[in-house]
Amino acid sequence: MKITDIKTTLLSFPIPKEKRWRTDLGVATKADNCLIHVETDTGISGLGVGYGNPEVVKSIVETQLKPSLLGEDPLYVEGLWEKMYSGSRGIPSLNKGVSQPIFSRRGDTLCAIAGVDIALWDILGKSLEKPIYHILGASRNKVRAYASGGWAPGGEAGKEMASYVAKGFAAVKMRAEGIDGFSFSKLQTRVESARNEIGPDVELMIDAHGSFDVSTAKRVARILENFNVAWFEEPVSYDDHIGQSEVRAATTVPISSGESESTRFEVLDLLKNRAIDIIQPDVAMSGGITESRRIAAIAAVHGVRYAPHVWGSGVTFAASTHLAMHAPNCFIFEVSQSNSPLNWELFKEPFEIKDGYVYAVDRPGLGFTLREGLEEKYPFQQGPSYIY
Repeated sequence: MKITDIKTTLLSFPIPKEKRWRTDLGVATKADNCLIHVETDTGISGLGVGYGNPEVVKSIVETQLKPSLLGEDPLYVEGLWEKMYSGSRGIPSLNKGVSQPIFSRRGDTLCAIAGVDIALWDILGKSLEKPIYHILGASRNKVRAYASGGWAPGGEAGKEMASYVAKGFAAVKMRAEGIDGFSFSKLQTRVESARNEIGPDVELMIDAHGSFDVSTAKRVARILENFNVAWFEEPVSYDDHIGQSEVRAATTVPISSGESESTRFEVLDLLKNRAIDIIQPDVAMSGGITESRRIAAIAAVHGVRYAPHVWGSGVTFAASTHLAMHAPNCFIFEVSQSNSPLNWELFKEPFEIKDGYVYAVDRPGLGFTLREGLEEKYPFQQGPSYIY
């Protein structure tokens, strides 16, 4: 089998003004996807998605990765990952057994590599007529899920969280900053409202998107300790691993992060600095299924649990389910509460989410088929996804 072509599809969903949400990231204006299609001479094709700037990811895929992969056997997923990561030094890297990455090895480059890698695993599964998680090695066929949203202000936060519980979720996540902005008193009001509405037994998580300095994060953590919070997510800048370790040492609330990290090397730095209790890599950003599997394994060695970040695309959701069914240290799965059709309407087949669980598929590869006419229905639009 040989790779004959790699193509991309850019999609956008402009969020109607009345349905936009605001957090510390700003006001969400649209959702984008850069879908990646790998074709072979056997007629088997694979589908992936890369996070990051969609136009940049498209350019990297088509001008850098595609020329290096044409004619290669797509079933050599580990070797092709190394070739993409090390560029012209891919062959000596494999021969020497030491990664020799290209200079532009992070950011949108890793997002592009991730998308191609997901597509290669899709091809591998289809060629072997097995779901990807069976090839990786299965641990389970369903995983407990949590509803991820929580933008409502003040006392409305409790009603929003309760609405997720009414859908069958026994765990819910809210943003540290709601649409009314952040202050310590606003945070306390929102978290207290949520806890009062959902009761003592539903798990409650708080996500700060790396927006606090260390001293502020410590004060926030002290507030959260009063409400039996299951984890405090990305309390400080993604680049401040030492600062996050200080926050972790100062609180009894478990600390989670990792969605903005690329490769096992950055995650290893988090682990060595004892900065996390829960690792949350995004398969479309951290380097694909190949690298996410490695990240989960390294985390398990350090006694750290795995809860994949799942946001923005149905392809991300599909790929992440296979990792969740594989990794023994995966204990919970994110289910976005945004209404973006790029999450829920890309495929002909629905995801199976019921009674607070996400279920595995038994179809080969990723196990999903793209709908036709997506480019016409969700044409790409330039511009930022968030405005502040």
